[in-house]
Amino acid sequence: MPALATGAGHEPGLYELLAALPSQLQPHVSRPEDNTFLQDMFGERSLHSLVKIHERLQHYEESKPIPVLDSAAALARELSEELEGKSANGEIKELLKLLEKPHVKSLLSVHDTVAQKSYDPELPPLPEDIDDDEDSVKIIRLVKNKEPLGATIRRDEHTGAILVARIMRGGAADRSGLIHVGDELKEVNGIPVDDKKPEEIIRILAQSQGAITFKVVPGVKEDAPTKEPKVFVKALFDYDPKNDKAIPCKEAGLAFKKGSILQIMSQDDATWWQAKHEGDANPRAGLIPSKQFQERRFALRRPVATLPFQRTSSRRSFTVDAPQTCTTDCVSLDDVAVEFAEEIEEDADYSSGFHLAGFRRSFRLSRRDKKTNKSMYECKKSEMYDMADVPTYEEVTAYRRQSGAKHRLVVLVGPTGVGMNELKRKLLISDPQHFSVTIPHTSRAKRNQESDGVEYHFISKHLFETDIHNNKFIEYGEYKGNYYGTSLDSIRSVLSKNKVCLLDVQPHTIKHLRTAEFKPFIVFVKPPSIERLRETRKNAKIISGKDDKGTAKPFMEEDFQEMLCTAQTMETQYGHLFEKVIVNDDLSAAFSELRLALKKVEMETHWVPVSWTHS
Repeated sequence: MPALATGAGHEPGLYELLAALPSQLQPHVSRPEDNTFLQDMFGERSLHSLVKIHERLQHYEESKPIPVLDSAAALARELSEELEGKSANGEIKELLKLLEKPHVKSLLSVHDTVAQKSYDPELPPLPEDIDDDEDSVKIIRLVKNKEPLGATIRRDEHTGAILVARIMRGGAADRSGLIHVGDELKEVNGIPVDDKKPEEIIRILAQSQGAITFKVVPGVKEDAPTKEPKVFVKALFDYDPKNDKAIPCKEAGLAFKKGSILQIMSQDDATWWQAKHEGDANPRAGLIPSKQFQERRFALRRPVATLPFQRTSSRRSFTVDAPQTCTTDCVSLDDVAVEFAEEIEEDADYSSGFHLAGFRRSFRLSRRDKKTNKSMYECKKSEMYDMADVPTYEEVTAYRRQSGAKHRLVVLVGPTGVGMNELKRKLLISDPQHFSVTIPHTSRAKRNQESDGVEYHFISKHLFETDIHNNKFIEYGEYKGNYYGTSLDSIRSVLSKNKVCLLDVQPHTIKHLRTAEFKPFIVFVKPPSIERLRETRKNAKIISGKDDKGTAKPFMEEDFQEMLCTAQTMETQYGHLFEKVIVNDDLSAAFSELRLALKKVEMETHWVPVSWTHS
């Protein structure tokens, strides 16, 4: 066949070749009917349309633009956070100001949206007029790159057929729009799969490179899924699919850590959800255990959580001697020692005190010390084990405090002697107009040097008991016939003054404070290693709870052991509620870290339970 005449240096396209082919073939065709057949075949409009589509796709593949970066907005946020901690010169300030401009943020957000979107063409769905009485087989060819296909298979228990069990959202199979849940798989690359186990088929797919050809019998056509609203959850446990024997496909699993924010892509399967990490540019979802499934697993294997009984405290406490280990001789949280302090000037964790009227911890009395305390520790009901407390996932939403809105309650949690009061004291000294603490209530008589509403709110015993009955106290106890307690109204009073309320409580109280009203930011103050405790507390003293005088005594080795043991148990049982963990290795460094964290809480967007903003 003679070569087609084309312009110099011009590569003819398939469409041009097709259009010129009849005239080029005419000298070689002897019969008129053959020439007519060729003219009709190559002049068919549908064939021309297919060729045009082929050329367009080929051109798209060759010139497909690839974004240099698909997460410019996240990079800008990280850069801003990094620069905030640096010494600010004029250029840094100008850059930070520029990155905070709404127009710049919108531009970066639009850029990321375009960069992350897949513009690959999708073939049309199957026609609806398929004859139900015969199996319609379709041939699907997908080009496989390094990513998995994003589909799992199973064998039907009754028919033995290999069926598509699920399609991973955002994966190659999902983006193609050609494979659906319920499709019956017949062949892979020409290899029949009827007699093969799903594991063998998975190996065939894993070893295949380039184009993979499937022969499938379409399943029952499902209604098009309605567009679901975006759902985000905070993971409250660590998960690695490689260690999960129950997951149907380990390669399809999504690993995450406690505190990870996950976007739920599908909850169609009651056992295995599909999710991806929030902000991840990869559109492909992975399998994670559903909330219900994970709760069942935790319920079967979770041991009863305990806290060591507090032997001493940094205040006047009424406790009994504690065991020296946290593995055998522990008491349940219902029996944990609860501390009580009446004199603030005696309160010092491991450095010199700073007297502030009304500055006290919550009131805690030991439930075991029944001879001294008539009412024992009381609070809203706190069950030892509750399915609602099983740490799996918590639905969250992005929240940023609006100007003029009340501040979030700041709750400090940690073992006795770790330094929570010193951190609170430093915050109060640093900005007394911004930070404040609650003023406790008491039923005892007011002393000469005291003023109502300064050291305490003095109320009658009858009124105190009425408030107890009405659940107005977050913590309270009785000492020498008098009640002492921290009320919910005292927290509200601080917040209503547009101040940050600093509060430290026993960890089992946290769940009663986690409401839309308080939106608490939970900080766990963690002790350093026992070597550092010996070094930093060697000259410090704590207040003994052995007598009414609150005698100061040096830290003992058992104090350090108890502190570490208590911290470990707190973190194990309540760590999923902690939004910030600060190791108090050095008081100044811990204070700076806490101060920066609280500043971010006020200025930046955080993930909070969805109920806090949709109540």
